[in-house]
Amino acid sequence: MKSMKKLLLVAIVLAVVVVSIGSCSAGFFDFLSGGNSTDTSLDGQEVNLAAAASLKNVFDDKLIPMFEKQYPGVKVTPTYASSGDLQTQIENGLETDVFMSAANKQMNALVDKGIIDNSTNLQFLENKVVLIVPADSNSNISSFDDLKNVEGNIAIGDPESVPAGQYAKEVLNNTGIWDDVESKLSLGTDVTAVLNQVAQGSAECGIVYATDAKSTDDVKVICEAPEDALKTPVIYPVASIKDTNDTDATKAFMDFLQTKEAKDVFVEYGFTIHE
Repeated sequence: MKSMKKLLLVAIVLAVVVVSIGSCSAGFFDFLSGGNSTDTSLDGQEVNLAAAASLKNVFDDKLIPMFEKQYPGVKVTPTYASSGDLQTQIENGLETDVFMSAANKQMNALVDKGIIDNSTNLQFLENKVVLIVPADSNSNISSFDDLKNVEGNIAIGDPESVPAGQYAKEVLNNTGIWDDVESKLSLGTDVTAVLNQVAQGSAECGIVYATDAKSTDDVKVICEAPEDALKTPVIYPVASIKDTNDTDATKAFMDFLQTKEAKDVFVEYGFTIHE
């Protein structure tokens, strides 16, 4: 009889456990699985991302796959170019939900035109400006001042449209060597083009972001730009476009970028989180 009571008690306990598990929220299972659950509430939506060329590797390699794993029904479609080119494309109707620029100038221009939802505008990342040479170079270049003696091409982004080029020009002006090097400059359409010129040896040296230099073994960093030569911090703002097609997916993507997991990836790729 006692055995029957024990069996009955065990059966009751098991039934309670089963009912409790069945009524658990999805959050409980997220906890058990380490938070790697997926969200299907945004299925069928899309996020169109316009991002500076220097962000291509971090988004393509890690961040977009991470976001699409969390929201498997959402498609992120990126467009990469210089921030100036992206500004122009957005002004001319490029389908965009999120814009991440390599400088405030382009973001502010879109804010002034009423295109950006300024309530979402974040001063998000920081980068460094560095002087690079090909990895196998035997150049005697050891500082920005040595650029005066360079005989070959010096690659920089076009200051008219490429933030990295604008920063490069600022450094060259503030170190007093712009007039000495202007005739040697080879202007790239974006910072990736500058990096490729140096990596392939068509330029003796170049000025890029630290994150770009870190992305390849084909170049080596000589030095960072002197602090007193760069009056404008290299800030990457990010914001959503005012009239997005899929508002919920856009908000989810903006929220995702601000998670610790996403920030850790940016740091892994050489960026600093702007606090």
